[in-house]
Amino acid sequence: MEILEKLKEIFPKGSISKIELEASEIIVYTKNKEFFLNYEPYVKEAVSQLKKRIEVRAEKELLMEKSETKKKIQEIVPKEAQINKIYFEPERSIVIISAVKPGLVIGKGAENLKKIKKSTFWTPRVERIPPIKSDVVAAIRKMMHTEIRFRKKFLNNVGKRIFEKRETNRKWVRIIGLGGWGEVGRSCTLVETPKSKVLIDCGISVGGKDPNTMYPYLYTKEFDPNEIDAIILSHAHLDHCGMIPYLYEMGYDGPLYATTPTIDLFALLSLDYIDVLQKSGKNPIYTAKGVKEAVRHAIMLEYNEVTDISPDIRLTFQNAGHILGSALVHLHIGNGLHNILYALDQKFGRSNLLEPASTNFQRVETLIIESTYGAKEDVMPPRAEVEKQLMEVVNRTMERNGIVLIPSFSVERAQEVMVILAKHGFSYPVYLDGMIWDANGIFTAYPEYLSKYMQKLIFSGNDPFTNPIFKRITTRQEREKVWEDRPCVIISTSGMLVGGPAIEHLKHLGGDERNTLVFVGFQAEGTLGRRIQRGLREIPFENDEGKTEVLELKMEVVSIEGLSGHSDRRQLLAYVNNLPVKPRKIILVHGDYRKMISLQAAYQKLFGIETYRPINLESIRVV
Repeated sequence: MEILEKLKEIFPKGSISKIELEASEIIVYTKNKEFFLNYEPYVKEAVSQLKKRIEVRAEKELLMEKSETKKKIQEIVPKEAQINKIYFEPERSIVIISAVKPGLVIGKGAENLKKIKKSTFWTPRVERIPPIKSDVVAAIRKMMHTEIRFRKKFLNNVGKRIFEKRETNRKWVRIIGLGGWGEVGRSCTLVETPKSKVLIDCGISVGGKDPNTMYPYLYTKEFDPNEIDAIILSHAHLDHCGMIPYLYEMGYDGPLYATTPTIDLFALLSLDYIDVLQKSGKNPIYTAKGVKEAVRHAIMLEYNEVTDISPDIRLTFQNAGHILGSALVHLHIGNGLHNILYALDQKFGRSNLLEPASTNFQRVETLIIESTYGAKEDVMPPRAEVEKQLMEVVNRTMERNGIVLIPSFSVERAQEVMVILAKHGFSYPVYLDGMIWDANGIFTAYPEYLSKYMQKLIFSGNDPFTNPIFKRITTRQEREKVWEDRPCVIISTSGMLVGGPAIEHLKHLGGDERNTLVFVGFQAEGTLGRRIQRGLREIPFENDEGKTEVLELKMEVVSIEGLSGHSDRRQLLAYVNNLPVKPRKIILVHGDYRKMISLQAAYQKLFGIETYRPINLESIRVV
């Protein structure tokens, strides 16, 4: 391979024992102790010339014995770091240090990691132990460790495909909508370049019942899983990730690129989706095997990390401000040929949990952006007013000895509500039902992805997620006890009342006028949540004996607008205005047609940018 031959020319003769590929990263192994201790200037020169990521690791014969390495690490790292576990991947010359305070393991300017590497010859990696235990985080970390031989071979094969010389008959760049164009749900976009095909997101329409509208168009001639170089996952909501396990069961065996928290949340939500369908007597379109295969093939990237993913595409993730780990997807195609920014779902506004969506892109020729709240009337109130309204509703329910039921999405919205309650000094019990507690464990594992406000709270010992007012519901018996614990708040999945424990809570609390039902998120057409918002007060339910009963809904019903993780119209316009360079084309997706028409007119009038509002199966050529 030409690039590896150039690397051998740059490094001193006799310094390289072997070169391996880990996806786009070039790993140089050495048996030369002197070179290992002084390789930095050569790596700097190689990166400058080749524009690739390069890491130097020691061969096995240089590595310090494992027990001695553990002692050395304990000597270097302060006890305050609270190291829990040290384990090794000798196949890659890597030592993994698991600690409560990883920052202390790393040290100022990464000085501790440098000391560990130079004194033991192992290459250190650091993991955070979340204060709230997460079985998903633990299982994925264990899988990545135990599957090391598979991962090493897989990453090497990915690297070969990235760096191979490839010729096709295509001389164009085009973007094809397989789902989520002209609608909200089943987001799936195919990007076709002269040398590559990549898929951005592959979701489902969660509330849908018709297979023709639930799933992306995966049987069109443009889509062939054997031709896909990579799947890129922007974030872990089912309307963006819900069909990815199916692709692996179809036979796709390539990489899945996402941030680390996105992979954890993806696994949690996908497995829960299977469980919910099975409990309701429906057959899921895929199994847990598909979820596992997706995780095994995952390549996790940090924000602002540039990586090659195919012969002519470089990928960069930036913060999208939507949910934990959500990413704006920037594709640099060819040698400066074209740049695409996939900017959905996004929030160009500050929340308690996250920083606003990034505009740090120096080149964007084509912008793909959502239009979920693109109509003129889609203007959300200031967050301070929204929080005040929520607390007023909650407090007046407490005063009348009632229970507040908040149906919520398990990821982002539930955590935002928790932070608001804690921030305002709420002291009554708050019960968490469904997957929310499990999601909290993932949130506490990655504070670096949260807002500066949240990081300040967490690192000062005031983590809202560990506030004692929050209590977990794990069984039906516990659920029944909570109904007698007045006053209190219950935050429960599902957020649109289409299933989950929130339905059980509604059955038992809905007939009491002291209680309050508070909607804090979008309620899709056809869902029970949307029908209640529109005035439904006689709700048919199936009882334990399989007979239908009608609940007369007497509890107060309140909808809190403004907690959305999506940008409203003003923020969508401000986002484009704040990009350093204006795009040549804007493609509006992820919204209904009326909102797309309104936003299209605004972009064209304010910025003079050619703006499209395509529907599924349309193709837009950008080069």
